[in-house]
Amino acid sequence: MAEEGAQPRGHGEGERSSHRPLCCRELRLLEFPDRYVIQSADPDAPDHAFSIGRSDGLVELIVENLSSLTSSKVSTIYGVVGIIRLLAGTYVLLITSRKEVGTYLGFPIFLVTSMRFVSCSEALKHSTPQEKKDEAYFMSLLKIIESTPGLYYSYERDLTVNLQMTSKLTEERMHKPLWKQADPRFIWNRNLMEELIENKLDAFTIPVVQGSFQSVQFTLKDSPARITLISRRCNRRLGTRMWRRGANLEGATANFIETEQIMEFAGYKSSFLQIRGSIPLLWEQIVDLSYKPQLNVINHDETVIERHFLDLTQRYGEIVAVDLTDKEGDEGRLSDLYAAELQNLPYVRYVPFDFHHVCAKGNFDNLQILYDQIKENVESQGYFLINTDGQILLEQNGIIRANCIDCLDRTNVTQSYVARKSLNLQLQKMGAFSASECISMYNDIYEMFKILWAKHGDEISLEYSGTHALKGDLVRYGRQTVGGMIKDGISALTRYYLNNFQDGIRQDALDLISGRYTVSRGGSSPFQLNAFETLSYLPVASALIVGGLTMTTVTLNQAGHSTQHVVSSVFWAGMTAGVMALVKANGKQFCSRPRLCGLM
Repeated sequence: MAEEGAQPRGHGEGERSSHRPLCCRELRLLEFPDRYVIQSADPDAPDHAFSIGRSDGLVELIVENLSSLTSSKVSTIYGVVGIIRLLAGTYVLLITSRKEVGTYLGFPIFLVTSMRFVSCSEALKHSTPQEKKDEAYFMSLLKIIESTPGLYYSYERDLTVNLQMTSKLTEERMHKPLWKQADPRFIWNRNLMEELIENKLDAFTIPVVQGSFQSVQFTLKDSPARITLISRRCNRRLGTRMWRRGANLEGATANFIETEQIMEFAGYKSSFLQIRGSIPLLWEQIVDLSYKPQLNVINHDETVIERHFLDLTQRYGEIVAVDLTDKEGDEGRLSDLYAAELQNLPYVRYVPFDFHHVCAKGNFDNLQILYDQIKENVESQGYFLINTDGQILLEQNGIIRANCIDCLDRTNVTQSYVARKSLNLQLQKMGAFSASECISMYNDIYEMFKILWAKHGDEISLEYSGTHALKGDLVRYGRQTVGGMIKDGISALTRYYLNNFQDGIRQDALDLISGRYTVSRGGSSPFQLNAFETLSYLPVASALIVGGLTMTTVTLNQAGHSTQHVVSSVFWAGMTAGVMALVKANGKQFCSRPRLCGLM
């Protein structure tokens, strides 16, 4: 098993006698009146520096000796996430603090704990009033990006490629810059890196992954062991829960995530992959103040689902599509359409499983019913396994693709169950377990495993919905607890609030940072407000409703004293009812919604 700081060994890797990080591990930010300078403070990667002009945003590689320059301010940073240009300024996103969360194949992995945009926008003073107003809104979107959760990176190891693919990379590729090794689908800052790449600043170009990284070490049969769980969120349909549903015309789906579970024991390394993603049809669920907005299929286009599954088949092999949605109501109608479309794709096996019905009352063990249906596929698809010498013993040749409506709560419970079943097979193959043993027989290790998956589910959910996962108790304890029900209720209400009143602007921030929206000078402003939005969405309507209800209550209590109070009660009750009817009829207008890009 690889310990922290050790050199990984695997097919195509080999031992490195003099390892140097591929990216600078520590940097200095020097502030001058005319420019910012970012300089390497890494003793293993010296003499790297570049500058950014504060007035024109010009990026230049520095070859001069900086020791003779005196800066008014010097600060330590830990990475350059990238550069974005808006209407009148250039903004550089920097990692200002980090936390080491474990190792991946022997190399340290860091979680971004804070980021900051450095502004090179002195040209803003020459902009028009409307451009200044728009730039201010764009800058507010950048503030949202600064607090993006679940960003992970390494200076020495590419996190975007799973172990099976990594083990097949050539030695030559392993020495290329990290961004050249990476899978473009899983680089969160792909758009932000472009200017760094154009200026050949490879030592500063760090691919960042959004997702989850969890790792736990323990002793199994008197030998050290480690389980690592890493998830990689795809950037091709990046967005928030209600504003990015289904697929786009290219077949990329919302909340598409590749999850890899790695087991290290007695010199062996095994990897088991699963994927999740929204139902790959063109559908939407526009927030309108109702708790469950109506699901609408936008149009019927069979090429979308075909593109999606052809891409998956080419990447992963055999696909088993496990559909965990309800079989009644809106979910049922969407599920029926999904099933009908998959009948035209003979290379995909479709397995419907009504999670809420079969696992009612938190009966987690009923997932065995689903597993019995897919057991043969899980075992035949297998997992990836290499030994101490880096020899490939087994390969995974297919994958389970799970979905519910959000691809969060039900999906995470199900994936953790399938992952546990596969882990038992892996440990039996490694010689840790006999054919009759399983991880649930070892209480301490089993608890670690469940907590690992529960934390993973919380992190994935936080990135898409803004709250921790629901049904976390099913993963942690195999049953629903009273405390868990209360926590789920709070999370559900929080999701409702965020979906209706926050996620529109958050979606704009993601569309801006991912390059889906291109900023250009000239033309109309994308931030024109309608009549409802100038009233700051719901707060004004809420104030009127609360005020009306209060006045109605007060006047009703006094209604017995005079006819005037009766008339006042009727007036206030009527006004309150009218405002509530207005809000209900125009629910979509009162909700926060994105302005920069359409749904598709």
